[in-house]
Amino acid sequence: MIKKDLYAEDGVNVEAGDAFSAIAGRVCRDSFKNSPHVKVYDLSDGYFRGVRGFRFHHLPRGYMFDMTSDGDGSKVILNAMAGNYEFAAYDLLAMCGMDVTRNGGMGLVFNNVLDVSSLGEDGSSIRAAFIRLITGLSRAAKSVGAVCFRGETAELGVCVGSENPDSGVKFNWSASMLGVYHKSKMITGNTIAPGMKIIALKENGFRANGISSVRKALANKFGARWWEDEMAMPYIRAAATPSVLYDPFLQAINGWSTPSFEQQIKVHGLIHLSGGAFEGKLGHDILFPRGLSAVLDNLWDPPKIMKQCAEWRGMGDYDIYKTWNGGQGALAIVSPEDVEGFLYIADEGYGIEAQVCGKITKTAGFKPQIQIASQFDKDVMVVYMAP
Repeated sequence: MIKKDLYAEDGVNVEAGDAFSAIAGRVCRDSFKNSPHVKVYDLSDGYFRGVRGFRFHHLPRGYMFDMTSDGDGSKVILNAMAGNYEFAAYDLLAMCGMDVTRNGGMGLVFNNVLDVSSLGEDGSSIRAAFIRLITGLSRAAKSVGAVCFRGETAELGVCVGSENPDSGVKFNWSASMLGVYHKSKMITGNTIAPGMKIIALKENGFRANGISSVRKALANKFGARWWEDEMAMPYIRAAATPSVLYDPFLQAINGWSTPSFEQQIKVHGLIHLSGGAFEGKLGHDILFPRGLSAVLDNLWDPPKIMKQCAEWRGMGDYDIYKTWNGGQGALAIVSPEDVEGFLYIADEGYGIEAQVCGKITKTAGFKPQIQIASQFDKDVMVVYMAP
């Protein structure tokens, strides 16, 4: 007589979890040589829960550690609806990696936690979706030179949901990135001065920020069950566009990729336009505390889907640039003499589109502010003021 698996009846399939973890373990092992700075010691004998360790090497003397944590937020809902599971990891690495890169560091070791409602049965479309998800992590990690050291997958049943209750693929995805800094490479913003140029790195989508407003826009346009409208699908796919990964380029110009660790270009400020976007990340975090202002008069045009979502959500230009990136995922502040070199390496070395979008200013007697010539409504000047 075959005994019932009561745990499986209660919603947790241990065998399915072990089978999936074995696949995830292979993804990790395949990444162990992604970075020349991480030496992994695998003592697991092929057992995915086995012992492993790592050491850093070929790094400048005096380096120090940092660890960041972030996640894909509610963009996972768009990933599931669009079916682009293999690209979800690009958002995850963008969120975690840029938190190290923006301060002048280099992300090296990556751990992720994948919480799912159910992994599905062997051979099911749900299981296939999650396999695509985790194998996509392999490609994304390799592109930024990060080692996927460990991960955790948990079937949490009702604890993981979706705006679409009928979706079989329900998941949350978060991670941590262990990185290194060096005092000679820190990007603190303390050397920013009036007259410096601001360069915008082009982004083709929303990254993993402001997605709640995207989903509300889709609901306004296509109804409360917007995912069921076939007319909505092209827009859902466009909204799920994966993040551009700037880290290899930005780390290279900061000197992390050369044997001597010598900087190619001095970046005085690096802003990841994530939550809070221009007002929060550029203004309150970087410029306003230093009494500095900025004029941004040549930003990238926003992606078409961003313009559409802004219209459907009824967002004005002020709210748009406070919530979304407007077509640029990051801003770099450099001296005028370094602009040409920055743009050349971005384009020729890494295929990243970049352009000068503004400058740093300071006016005595006036509160620090950010002035943006909107690329949504060309007749609007958006202004964010220091408190």
